[in-house]
Amino acid sequence: MKMVGAVVVILFLICGLKVEADGSNHKYTERDHVPLYANKVGPFHNPSETYRYYDLPFCAPDHVKEKREDLGEVLNGDRLVDAHYQLNFRVDKQSEILCKKSLSKEDVAKMRDAVSKDYYFQMYYDDLPIWGFMGKVDKENKLDPSEYRYLLFKHIHFDILYNNDRVIEINVQTDPNLAVDITEDKDIDVEFSYSVKWEETDIPFEKRMEKYSKSSSMPHHLEIHWFSIINSCVTVLLLTGFLATILMRVLKNDFLKYSHDEESLDDQEETGWKYIHGDVFRFPKYKSFFSAVLGSGTQLLALAIFIFLLAIVGVFYPYNRGALFTALVVIYALTSGIAGYTATSTYLQLEGTNWVRNLLLTGCLFCGPLFLTFCFLNTVAIAYSATAALPFGTILVILLIWTLVTSPLLVLGGIAGKNSRTEFQAPCRTTKYPREIPQLPWYRGTIPQMAMAGFLPFSAIYIELYYIFASVWGHKIYTIYSILFIVFIILIIVTAFITVALTYFQLAVEDHEWWWRSVLCGGSTGVFIFGYCLYYYYARSDMSGFMQTSFFFCYMACICYGFFLMLGTVGFRASLLFVRHIYRSIKCE
Repeated sequence: MKMVGAVVVILFLICGLKVEADGSNHKYTERDHVPLYANKVGPFHNPSETYRYYDLPFCAPDHVKEKREDLGEVLNGDRLVDAHYQLNFRVDKQSEILCKKSLSKEDVAKMRDAVSKDYYFQMYYDDLPIWGFMGKVDKENKLDPSEYRYLLFKHIHFDILYNNDRVIEINVQTDPNLAVDITEDKDIDVEFSYSVKWEETDIPFEKRMEKYSKSSSMPHHLEIHWFSIINSCVTVLLLTGFLATILMRVLKNDFLKYSHDEESLDDQEETGWKYIHGDVFRFPKYKSFFSAVLGSGTQLLALAIFIFLLAIVGVFYPYNRGALFTALVVIYALTSGIAGYTATSTYLQLEGTNWVRNLLLTGCLFCGPLFLTFCFLNTVAIAYSATAALPFGTILVILLIWTLVTSPLLVLGGIAGKNSRTEFQAPCRTTKYPREIPQLPWYRGTIPQMAMAGFLPFSAIYIELYYIFASVWGHKIYTIYSILFIVFIILIIVTAFITVALTYFQLAVEDHEWWWRSVLCGGSTGVFIFGYCLYYYYARSDMSGFMQTSFFFCYMACICYGFFLMLGTVGFRASLLFVRHIYRSIKCE
């Protein structure tokens, strides 16, 4: 335990969630050097396809110095290096020559290809992000693409705002009039230059990041977010009302009828759940797999809650580079004990015998597909020489975290679950032989029921999904975490309610195999989210290319799989509470 605790402390020290400028307290005097890092370049519409800044023939310093990055920054694809621009504190420059560079035919072709794909560059100045486009395609009055002119910007203007001894804001402007034509394949000489203008502002240093979050909290955006919440709340109220009126009335009638003598129970087709009391608590098939699903789902639910808590307290402020990825890795490792405890205790309650194998299955159920996906995508990124390819050292760190933290905590959780072994609390005794399930209409099948179960929870979140996708797979910023947390809570409630309703209707037609059905119905929202991924990719985004397509669908498949496990667990837990309640309320023979 001491070793695990020490490793956890070291993890937090290494992976720190806050990112600061190198050795800087962000205070400067006139003419002080302010750190400027060039990060990456890439097609604007393909956010995962990014390359190192100096992969293109830009003006580079004599010795390119790389910034030391934490785990989250590397996972985010950031590769920061010293930029050649000198933007000293409060030093204006009219037109400073950066360098004179001779571009070969190959360099011109590379630059032209980048301009045609709307390549942008990203830098960080005193931890403030800067973006700009490398050039533009002149399509004016030209219908034939072969007549397009490709212009490379050779001059950049920096507008910087300061307050006393602090940098507050920086903006980049490019002038199309100061551009060089790179349409033809020929050697050219280019003189790259830049200018700097400093202006004073009264914006305090503490509020300098608010500029980047304003876009997501503008009035018209907030109206849409609140409309989303109202839409979701109406869904919850309608569903709650439906359950309260229908289920409670039906159950009340059931309880009254079942409290009479046996003679009055001759013809009760609509209340058939009483007849299967000897089968309803019969343990499901594949109990080891079932327990592993519940263990992994519970861990992912805990992970989501912890991430939301960190977001609400302000850890993930805009462009805190890599903080989210660091938090995901660390918290997932620390919550693995929850998965071990839940899976093992559930497995032993279901009278399982090989709890060690169950624990191994639990550890691999989510991590296994995620690891295989990562191996494939990392290979693709290496083939593209993209910054998304993780260095060997980072892969080693992740493996060490899994070996020294995740696995030991998983085992400790499993041992705790084994030692707290309790009997499964079943209000009714299970018969020796299972009752035959009557033949049911097609819409009572698993897939139609999953479609019905997933539609309502998905309808409660689909408006918010667009903003999340535009943030994760685009360049928009999402900062309204409180609204997102409310939507998440609504998603959990709707999933629980709809699964309970469908479980009741399943039992009412004397179908007692509800265990796996409740998991599948609860998790079916994950399938709907993946369907939305298809819609978003083809209808709402301009992503293209094998690498970006692979990253989008593979990682979204893993996320949707995680949602499936998490919401499937919620659906089963809600159904189990409901089933125990109704069978505890009647006299079972």
